[in-house]
Amino acid sequence: MEKKKTNVIAIVTMFFLFAMISFVTNLAAPFGNIWKQSYSWAGMWGNMMNFLAYLFMGIPAGKMLSTKGYKKTGLIALALGIIGVFVQLLSSKVGAGVKVFNVGEDIVCLNFVIYLLGAFICGFCVCMLNTVVNPMLTILGGGGNRGNQLVQAGGACNSLSGTLTPLFVGALIGTVTDKTAMSDVAPLLWIAMGVFAISFIIILCVTIPEPSLGKVEAKYEKSPWNFRHTVFGIFTIFCYVGVEVGIPGTLNFYLSDPTSAGAGIANGAAVGGALAAMYWLLMLVGRLGSTAISGKISPKAQLVTVLSFALAFIFLAIVVPATKTISMPGFDIHTGFSMAQVPVSCLFLVLCGLCTSVMWGCIFALSVDGLGKYTEQASGLFMMMVVGGGVCPLVQNAIADKVGYIGSYWFVFALLIYMLFFAVIGSKNVNKDIVVD
Repeated sequence: MEKKKTNVIAIVTMFFLFAMISFVTNLAAPFGNIWKQSYSWAGMWGNMMNFLAYLFMGIPAGKMLSTKGYKKTGLIALALGIIGVFVQLLSSKVGAGVKVFNVGEDIVCLNFVIYLLGAFICGFCVCMLNTVVNPMLTILGGGGNRGNQLVQAGGACNSLSGTLTPLFVGALIGTVTDKTAMSDVAPLLWIAMGVFAISFIIILCVTIPEPSLGKVEAKYEKSPWNFRHTVFGIFTIFCYVGVEVGIPGTLNFYLSDPTSAGAGIANGAAVGGALAAMYWLLMLVGRLGSTAISGKISPKAQLVTVLSFALAFIFLAIVVPATKTISMPGFDIHTGFSMAQVPVSCLFLVLCGLCTSVMWGCIFALSVDGLGKYTEQASGLFMMMVVGGGVCPLVQNAIADKVGYIGSYWFVFALLIYMLFFAVIGSKNVNKDIVVD
């Protein structure tokens, strides 16, 4: 009975951590609305630093899991989370007006550098948490269907948090002006530190199974790079995370920027935050739907279907004139919910959430099919490629500076084309002659 009670506490804590992964990650894009007021090019740099950490921490996090165990790895990640969020909070208190270097005609001040450092530290945190929570929930559930059920429930918490984060940030910011600052969103940062601290105490006190400690490593004659479908899949994950983050992030900028085609929208940041929240909410709906049908419909069929719809939605978002509008909701902390007229393109971009929700699981399943003992090595490579969530939106943001926010979605369209190639052709395992036992 005591063990069951301890497991329940640990499971609930993992759910909180699953939510915190999305919460911390999704702070970066809406925070970009604040920094764009000082530096026009800075919108996606916090997001870039957050995801850049995956490139450095993906494989070390997996090794730490096998040498230090789930509990110590989780505790280290939570401690880094507290530090990272606190450093971001410091950027609202110190460094403004202290010149560090120049980017073109812009004088970059110390407070922005501090913010980027905090985002990078938070990236280490969420990378390590991603490495911990999925297998830990599987273990706590005893594997099999129960373990998968807990992972799906954790994913639902992740999507719910992803829904609320841009909504809260947009509500706190309201209308972006040259006076908007990080201090406007300080309450969210204090909440994040509080949840991290509580989770740290709980994990410290509960007993966590440690099946990896003392385990003899298998001998590897080859590597995941010897499997063609895995190589294609690794780059597909890179593209996918970029698409998933870039669609709502750029949508938020589009509506928040008073110089864009969305100009004239009252409380543009609030409307942008609300629509980004709807995107993440549809991801939650899509994940629940995929869970219900995955026993009967293959990952390949699901991936081809959602990619086809995503391509259609992105194409329509690009070609439909900005003068065609539709009424969609926004949320302001002072006035509550209200309807705003936004370009129809926004609706098509929000609907992409239904499509991107399914992609990660399908890409991963197809990429590791038939890998056997090489699966864990491949998982570390996939975690590194999450850096695409920083690189691709940064590229899209640079394109947006040249051709406009909506025009930048041609880059997303191109990424989706490559992903469709993987789903249809590149996902076939042509290296079945390699021994994987």
